[in-house]
Amino acid sequence: MKTLDEFDEELAKQHINGQWIYDRLLEQLIGGPRPAGVPYIWHWDDIYPRLVEACDVLPESFTARRNLAFVNPALPRGSTHTITMGMQMLKPGEVAWAHRHTMAAIRFVLRGGAGLATVVDGEVCPMEDYDLVLTPRWTWHDHENETDLHPVWFDVLDLGLVLGLNAAFYEPLGEKRQPKIADGDYSQARAGHVRPVWEERKTQHLPYRYPWKEVEAELMRLADQAGSPHDGVVLEYANPVTGGPTLPTISCWIQRLRPGQETEPHRHTSSAVYCVVRGEGTAVVGEEHLRWSKHDAFVIPNWSTHHFVNRSTTEDAVLFSVNDIPALRALGLYYEDAG
Repeated sequence: MKTLDEFDEELAKQHINGQWIYDRLLEQLIGGPRPAGVPYIWHWDDIYPRLVEACDVLPESFTARRNLAFVNPALPRGSTHTITMGMQMLKPGEVAWAHRHTMAAIRFVLRGGAGLATVVDGEVCPMEDYDLVLTPRWTWHDHENETDLHPVWFDVLDLGLVLGLNAAFYEPLGEKRQPKIADGDYSQARAGHVRPVWEERKTQHLPYRYPWKEVEAELMRLADQAGSPHDGVVLEYANPVTGGPTLPTISCWIQRLRPGQETEPHRHTSSAVYCVVRGEGTAVVGEEHLRWSKHDAFVIPNWSTHHFVNRSTTEDAVLFSVNDIPALRALGLYYEDAG
């Protein structure tokens, strides 16, 4: 009689595996998934000089963008297994050429100003400090800098998710700029409290800008609320039409930690990337202590126990983040452990 090893070898030649060879893997799954990647932080003081240097070594960005992507040290690509974050800079008078792709993307402006804009499907979205601009999947977009500044923004895409699903498409427009439409025809203008009755409501691929002055006002209006025991006073950038998550695969959050606040630990099957708006604090992820300050970026992998500490006893701290909760919830795979 042949041995089990011999039988396995015969099956393998027919591109078949017996489930019994996965017993060791199944034992590892008891208790939940292993975090994909490791907690890590990229400091603004290291990033900004590299962005400035990139302006010299890459004089013209064309469609490639002058973007520095942050790669998790424990992953072959991406900041988490589903999300890629980075920072992008434009030179004065520069245009980042128009293109589109099936990866959804967001732009959170760290240094903006009048004359800086992202154009999404012909709609001009101004980019002032800490504004959030959406470029939903398969929308044409270019970035235009008509200032004398070197603006910087925080880029996040669901790249790992789309590549993992083998659903990535990319198309350059072939021109620097896309045609712009009259602002009276903007679809995002139809996403307010009053809307034209005679038009069909657009619910997908909606270009949209969340002005910081409105977001911060709401965040501070709720500053005295108890908030989440794990994240402090935390708000989601809701889709203005559906009321659901920011985009179908990723959601954007803004959170405030009170002076001296330390949140309670938890973990969840979603992963997240963060950019610091203001303040100084620590993200305690497992045994790692990620000490952050203004404009630093860090990552918390999925199923990693974590909590936050505001190191200042006099000033608040504000964090912007992007997570993959919508994708997991759509698949029924979002779990949280508050132990």
